[in-house]
Formats: sequence, C-alpha cells, structure tokens
Amino acid sequence: MSFVSAAVLLFLVMDPLGNIPLFLSALKQVPPERQRKVILREMLIALAVLLLFLFLGGQMLRLLGLSQPALSAAGGIILMIIALRMVFPSRDHSLHEEVSAEPFIVPLAIPYIAGPSALATVLLLMSREPGRWIEWTGALLLAWGLCLPAMLAATRLRDILGVRGLTAVERLMGLILVTIAVEMLMGGISQWWLLHR
Repeated sequence: MSFVSAAVLLFLVMDPLGNIPLFLSALKQVPPERQRKVILREMLIALAVLLLFLFLGGQMLRLLGLSQPALSAAGGIILMIIALRMVFPSRDHSLHEEVSAEPFIVPLAIPYIAGPSALATVLLLMSREPGRWIEWTGALLLAWGLCLPAMLAATRLRDILGVRGLTAVERLMGLILVTIAVEMLMGGISQWWLLHR
C-alpha cells in the first residue's frame, strides 16, 4: 500500500463527514463559542490514541504469531464490515450517544474519530510492514489533518450540504472503502495461496 492510499484509507475510516451530525448532537450542551476548542481538544486526543495503536498494536499482533496473509485477509474483512455499515447504516449499530454535558474523550475522540475501524486500520498497517513506520505516521497525520478542518467547520458543512448531502457523501466513501477492503482480502488470500501451494 502506498503512502497516498494509506492516507485515503485512514481518512475514509475516520469518516469525518459521517461524524458531523454525531459531533453536532454531542456538542448541543456546549456554548457555541467554546465548541471549536472542544473539537480541537478531542481531535488531538484521538490522534494520540491512534498513534499509540500505530506503534504498540503491531507488536501485540506479532506476539500472537499471526501471519502476514492472515492479517491482510482479516483487515479486508474488518474494512468490508465497516464499509457495509457506511453504505447500509442501521439504527441498531449507531454510534450515537446522548451527552448531557461537555464531552471529554467519549464520545468525540473515542469512538467517533479513533473508533474500532480506525484503530484496526492503523494496527494492520504497522503490523504488515513495520519498517515503513515513517510513512504510516505521515499518512495518519495527513488523514487527521484533512479531518480536522471538516470537524471544525461542522456547522457550516451541515448547512451547505444538508443532512441528505452528508448522507450521500458518506455512502460514496463507503463504496470506495468496499473496493479497498476487497483488494486487501484478495491480497491476503493470494499471499496464503502462494505460501501453501
């Protein structure tokens, strides 16, 4: 996976446009003049958690003795599930949480930005090719940097695109993620086949 494709993948799984309605709902009790500070703080916390998983998650997987083909196939399956939920959302699996005060860490940083999908993605990137840690760190920082202005401009983007527009963009992002997931799954299967034939 190239640097650019890793950054795009991370941007898609962080799902900034899909998170806009969730962020705005969670920030209802926060004064408008303070919302941007809260968003920035939560985005920095999410980045710290993602970096922690990037550098420590791969070591944990290696300790378990998992093979490269298995990691690729597992990553493809996880991303496929995430992508299908983006394309076909369900109220039963919604991350929406009621927040009665100013949110701190939960739910904005975790799980809206640094959710299971983003954590699994950084973990799989590093575990597959740990020698490219500089590229993966750069890709994560780039994806996070692209998400930040979208989250800071959440109210404006909702007003411009509307709820239907945000939903349509999220479905499109889900469709792109499906193709990436299929590529990862097929790559893992073909690697396994070459090793065991």
